[in-house]
Amino acid sequence: MLTEDGRCTCEIKSRIAMAKAAFSKKKNLFTSKLEENLREKLMKCYDWSVALYSAETWTLRETDQRHLESFEMWCWRRMEKISWTERVRNEGMSLRANEQRNILHEIRKWKANWIGHILRRNCLLKQVIEGKMKGQIEVTGRRGRRRKKLVDDLEDSRGYCELKEEALDRTVWRNRFGRGFGHVI
Repeated sequence: MLTEDGRCTCEIKSRIAMAKAAFSKKKNLFTSKLEENLREKLMKCYDWSVALYSAETWTLRETDQRHLESFEMWCWRRMEKISWTERVRNEGMSLRANEQRNILHEIRKWKANWIGHILRRNCLLKQVIEGKMKGQIEVTGRRGRRRKKLVDDLEDSRGYCELKEEALDRTVWRNRFGRGFGHVI
């Protein structure tokens, strides 16, 4: 679900609502006396799979990232049976759950895998990502900073050309965007 201006905030909010509904259906399982490690794996399997469906195609803005992080903390709070009236800070909640914030880290990993796959192929989607589609460009004279693109999460100071060259070699790509890609907040 994209809006006319190419943002996916509506999609993210609806996915989070669906994931909260899925959490409610399995609430007894997530808050039971199972081992904490098992409950975390179940929550990531059942709940995050609903919330992050097609997340590799999202262009995440600051507000979207805050929505996803608050959803993650909501899940940990519900799992630990902590009410919002207890006023436990997010840092304290992370310590209680023995879990760091990593939902954005997972999205970046999935996005790196997906974009690497696309850049290795010669297809229409690659041309769309690179912006080489024929057509009339509408210049509206908008003010402010430029729109965030799909690949902006992965780029660094080296630029898109070097990113594309790295994607052609799978081992280089996996070393750069593999298991330890990015910092965990």
